[in-house]
Amino acid sequence: MANIASARKRARQSEKQRQHNASLRSELRSAVKSVRKGIAAGDKVAAKAVYQRAVSTIDIIADKKIIHKNQAARHKSRLSAAVKAMA
Repeated sequence: MANIASARKRARQSEKQRQHNASLRSELRSAVKSVRKGIAAGDKVAAKAVYQRAVSTIDIIADKKIIHKNQAARHKSRLSAAVKAMA
C-alpha cells in the first residue's frame, strides 16, 4: 500500500476508474451479444435495429478510449457483414 497521501489518493482514483472502465467494457460486450442474438433469431429488421444501437455504444466506448478505434471498427464491420448476410 502507498505511504504518501497523494499516492493513496491516486490508488483510490485508479480503482474507481478501473471499475468504471470495466462496466463500459461489459456494456460493449452486451451490445455485441444482443446483435448476435438478433442475427441468430433470423429477424433481419430487428437485427438491423439492434445493430444501430450497438454501433452507437461501440462508438461512445471507442471515443472514451476504453477500446482502440481499430477494434471498434472491426466489431462494427463484422457485425454489419453478419447482418447483411442474413437471408
